[in-house]
Amino acid sequence: MRVYVILPAAGIGTRMAAGHSASAAPKQFLELAGTPVLIHTLRAFAAVPEVAAMYVAVRPAEMERLAAQVKEYGFSDRVRVVEGGDHRQESVANALAALECDADDIVLVHDAVRPLIDAATIQRTIHAVEKHDAAIVGLPAVDTIKQVERTADGAIITSTIPREYIVQAQTPQGFRYHLLKRAFAEAAADGFIGTDEASVVERAGAQVAVVQGSPANFKITQPGDLELAEFYLRR
Repeated sequence: MRVYVILPAAGIGTRMAAGHSASAAPKQFLELAGTPVLIHTLRAFAAVPEVAAMYVAVRPAEMERLAAQVKEYGFSDRVRVVEGGDHRQESVANALAALECDADDIVLVHDAVRPLIDAATIQRTIHAVEKHDAAIVGLPAVDTIKQVERTADGAIITSTIPREYIVQAQTPQGFRYHLLKRAFAEAAADGFIGTDEASVVERAGAQVAVVQGSPANFKITQPGDLELAEFYLRR
């Protein structure tokens, strides 16, 4: 059994761009403590012995830049750059199509802009997939969760959801290759676009386990997140 990692990194990052100049690089290429965010993420997975290879899906205009960075930082033998799509699911599908692996191999999908993922969490996810065939990293909800109805005058609460029933999904999200491939094929045939890989696999009828995540494993999305990430790195 081998483990492969897919990093969808074709996003433009409109929320981050709102706080930077129009010419700023996509958030996955912004520097975090002097190193591109995406390189931090690659380093985290490269440190896990079970990981055989990493596939990074980026926009065509960024493929040359990423290939140069992969070479500069010494990942050429473990990273393959593939063309991303217009949305996350298409990017992951493109990377899945490029994979050459066995049905029971494990595929981890991770947000390229979650650079603070740690090796222990990655390995816990791998072990959970070995047992359950599908698993994601998640955080228990801390705040009280309200379900609302949107109206012309704003949101109106319709119910309070018990926190013990709620987790906030993170990544990596891991699956047996055959399960993820089938779920994506069924979604494509029906024109279904999920919010994450787990939603696509859930739709295919599979159960997905949850592995304990970490507040540090957050997604760099908006201005200020880089400073927070640097704070965690200093710790």
